Amino acid sequence: MHAAISLLKFRPATMTMKSLLLNIFQSIFLLTVLCSAFTASATDDRVYVDITASSTRKINFAVPWFSNKQAADQNQSMGREIADTLGKALEFHGVIGITPTAEYGGTQSANWKQLGVDYAVLGQYSLSSSKLSLEIKVIDIASNQTLMGKSFTGSLQQRDNMLFKFCDDVIEALTGKPGIAQTKIAFVGYRNNSKEVYLTDILGRKMRQITRHRNLTVSPRFTPDGKSLCYTSYHSGNQNLYITDLSQSKVTRVLSKRKGMNLAPAWSPDGRYMILTLSMNGNPDLYLCDSNARIIEQLTDRAGINVSATWSPDGRRIVFVSDRSGKPHLYVMNLSTRQVQRLTFEGTENAEPSWSPTEDLIVYSSLRDGVYQICTVKPEGGAVAQQVTSDLSHHEAPSWSPDGNQIIFSKGSGNRHQIYAVMKNGSYQRTVFSAAGNNAYPRWSR
Repeated sequence: MHAAISLLKFRPATMTMKSLLLNIFQSIFLLTVLCSAFTASATDDRVYVDITASSTRKINFAVPWFSNKQAADQNQSMGREIADTLGKALEFHGVIGITPTAEYGGTQSANWKQLGVDYAVLGQYSLSSSKLSLEIKVIDIASNQTLMGKSFTGSLQQRDNMLFKFCDDVIEALTGKPGIAQTKIAFVGYRNNSKEVYLTDILGRKMRQITRHRNLTVSPRFTPDGKSLCYTSYHSGNQNLYITDLSQSKVTRVLSKRKGMNLAPAWSPDGRYMILTLSMNGNPDLYLCDSNARIIEQLTDRAGINVSATWSPDGRRIVFVSDRSGKPHLYVMNLSTRQVQRLTFEGTENAEPSWSPTEDLIVYSSLRDGVYQICTVKPEGGAVAQQVTSDLSHHEAPSWSPDGNQIIFSKGSGNRHQIYAVMKNGSYQRTVFSAAGNNAYPRWSR
C-alpha cells in the first residue's frame, strides 16, 4: 500500500500510477522507574554537540558489558544484554557511534584512548528478588573525568525504561536537548488481512496492539501529552474517529461518528483543539473542533478535497493538503486571518505534511519521477524544497521526532513496507525495527 494524499485512499500494491490517479478520489481513506542521582560532574560551560550538523564526526562511545556487583557472572549474559540495549539506544540518536565490544572483548578496563573512544559507559548491576539495581557512569576519556552518573532501581521488567532514561540524560548532557529514547512510535501493521494500530518503543522490542477491529484502521495520532491515541476505524461501516487511553485502563471511546469521513485529527500544541477532515456535507473539508470533536468553525468550504492538517508549534498556522489546483499540494493557512497560500509547486503530488515541533520546517512526501520521496520546506511562500531521500523505494507518511532532528516514515516497494528513520539532513537512514507483515503510517509521540 502507498499513500498519495496522506491516507486519502487505500490502493492495492499492484495498482499502477495511472490507475491510482484515476481512482484517487473514488475511495478516500485516511488511512513510565524509581531513580536517584549517583554523581554529576558536567560543567556549566559545556560546548554542546550539534546533533544535526552533517559535518560533525560521530562521538565514539564504548559500552562494555555491565559487571555483576554481587558475584562473578560466568556467562555475562545479563551484563551483555544491558550494555547492548543501552548502546543501541544511544546510537539511535544519530550523533553517537558505538565501538564494537569485539574490539576489546567487552571488558571495562580496555585502553580507550588507543581505541579512539571519546566516552566510556561503565556500569554495574545487582539483582535481588524481583528488583534490579543499576549504577552507570560516563567517563570522558580525554580528561579522565566523570561526565555524569546515575543509579536506578526498579523491577526487572523496567530494565529498558531505566536504560532509556539514562540514555536520554546522556544525550542532554552532550547536546543540551533531552534524548528521545523514552518516546513511543505508533504505526499501522498489516496482519491477517486487517490493518491494526500498534505501539512500540524506539527499538521495536516491546510492541503492543492497540486496536483489534479486524478491519481497516488508519491514521494514528497521539494527543499532545502522549497519553492517548486517536485513529480512524472502518469496522462499524463508517469512517469513525476513536480515541484510546494508553494507560492501564485502555478505555476507548468514539470522538466523531458523523456520516462520511471522520479523519486525521491534528491537535493544537496545547491540546485544546483539533482539526478534522469531515465530509458530512458531501465534500471533505477541514473543521476546527474542541478536544471532544465538537465543531467550532468550518475552515475550508468546497475548494477541492482538503485533508491532512498539521499545526505549527506556535499554534498560529496550519499546513494542509488540497487538490484545488488540480493536483494535491500543500497550503498554509493563517488561523487569525484565514488567509491561504500555496506552498509547494514541485512534484506531481505533494502530501502528508508534518510540521517540525522545534522549528518552521515542514516535512512531506512528494511524488517525483514516479517515486515518493521525503522533502522538507519552510512555510514561507516561494521557499525551495529540500529532498531528504533519493533512492528508488517509496518513502511515505513522514513524521518528526520530538526533538526535531529525525524523520520517521514508511519505506518499501511492491508488497513490503517497513518503518525507517533518517536524520533531517538525509544522513543515517536505517530500519527502525523489523516486524511481521507490512508496517506503515508511523507517528512519533512527543
